[in-house]
Amino acid sequence: MNRTIDPIALGVVWDRLIAIADSILLSIVRSAFSVGVREAWDVACVVFDREGRSIAQAGLSMPAFIGTAPYTIEHLLARFPPATLAEGDVLATNDPWMGTGHTPDLCVVRPVFYRGSLVGFVMTISHLPDIGGRGLTIDNREIYEEGLILPPCRLYREGQPNDEVLDILRANVRVVDEVIGDIEANVAGGAVGEQLIGECLDEFGLEDLQAVADGIVRQSEAAMRAELKSVPDGTYTNRLEVEAPDGPVILACAVTIAGDTATIDYTGTGAAVGKAINVPLCYTRSFTGYAIKTLTTPAIPNNQGMLAPLRITAPQGCILNASRPSATGGRHTVGWFIVPLVYGALAEALPDRVQADSGMVSLFIVAGARADGREIATQYFLAGGLGAMHGLDGHHTTPSPTNNAVVSSEVWEAETGVRVAHRRLLPDSGGAGRWRGGLGQEAVLSNDSDIPVTVSLFGMRSEFAARGLFGGRSGALREFRLDGQPIPAKGRVTLGPGQTLTVREAGGGGYGDPRRRDSAARAADLAAGFVTAEGLLRDYGDKPRKGV
Repeated sequence: MNRTIDPIALGVVWDRLIAIADSILLSIVRSAFSVGVREAWDVACVVFDREGRSIAQAGLSMPAFIGTAPYTIEHLLARFPPATLAEGDVLATNDPWMGTGHTPDLCVVRPVFYRGSLVGFVMTISHLPDIGGRGLTIDNREIYEEGLILPPCRLYREGQPNDEVLDILRANVRVVDEVIGDIEANVAGGAVGEQLIGECLDEFGLEDLQAVADGIVRQSEAAMRAELKSVPDGTYTNRLEVEAPDGPVILACAVTIAGDTATIDYTGTGAAVGKAINVPLCYTRSFTGYAIKTLTTPAIPNNQGMLAPLRITAPQGCILNASRPSATGGRHTVGWFIVPLVYGALAEALPDRVQADSGMVSLFIVAGARADGREIATQYFLAGGLGAMHGLDGHHTTPSPTNNAVVSSEVWEAETGVRVAHRRLLPDSGGAGRWRGGLGQEAVLSNDSDIPVTVSLFGMRSEFAARGLFGGRSGALREFRLDGQPIPAKGRVTLGPGQTLTVREAGGGGYGDPRRRDSAARAADLAAGFVTAEGLLRDYGDKPRKGV
């Protein structure tokens, strides 16, 4: 069979596959039941060829899911070889070490058949609102507390639901309609993908996806290798501290560039801990690949080719390669720091590409009941400021390194009974620099119902601020307060009737010497309220000009 395709046709079909992935993702968002998927877009879609190579992703997919998906499909196909699959089958798993690193994320795979032959796979991933156990909380000490774990299984068999598996799910979760509704949205999304891929093959006169897949992977790998060759050979190191419930944990990395390959080794990283912040290797590999790709080939759509030149290792049992039965529900609270860790290591080699540390995202879970008795299990996201880059101020209140949407206040209030009293930017929270870090925000949430709710916090940057680069200053720390009193950034609190939770989001780090910031930019910051007169004098040595 001819497995070559001319470059023009390759570009056209590649774009079509990305559009198909986008359509699948939109179909899931529009039909999902949970706020986390239909409002916060905690979802992903990846298209694979029949060999299990990722070749297209939806543009608004979560970064973590894209990096884990190639390893997930390896596990699923090892359990269910392609020869055993039939049209209408749907496979699934949420095993943290095979999937995305924690139990709430369900990976759903539909084999794609075309004219009776297997030509590829569609994987969709949604963060379910509940998976049982004690719920998503930092206080879990073992994976067994973190809900139901589905090993690789058939969710549907030849188009018919596997009721035994679905009944097990129903019996283990709190918000049954939302969980099953989200799963069915994923199954329907896969069916949409199979239909659209078949139409694509018809239109372009292709028998399968292999020639297209070969071209996508080959060109992407070549582009990544070319960019790596432009980085000076050498070993670049970095280490940072991350807050943990029982004291800081060290993250360390060494990035070795040798010609057109990169080895990223996390030797020196601290051991896994007895709380739910441990990171399976799949998640570590995902955000490592994300960091390297954003520094080298950010304009090329994600696919398997970008991973080929990378070798990623971490000592077994460290917090970035946690072993069973470590709890992993809050793996993002450590795993997200892989991005600034790698950026910091490569700052010397790529000063014009790296970004100062970002304020990241607050994720917390509100659980309880509505006035009508229905249970609540809902995620909420608030964003800190982005780190600055060479020539670019950091954006305010922008999610990083994830890309969740912030749930609208109106939807949030209707779903939970918790009112958003206000959200506003925090002046002086962005790190000073020649290019200023993005601002954080203050959000005040008030429980206006007559029923207490539980809030599970996964706060970061409450002890270690987003660092600046090349003389830039650090951003402001994140703070949590209950009725005005400071509370730990990680853990569970009860928000009783009439009580308020205040979150002050972290600012991004600055880039470059603040004394070199353009005077017009400083004046504009003051006029816009991004800095105060006191902050301008303290951080930049400026006195505000009369009339400004």
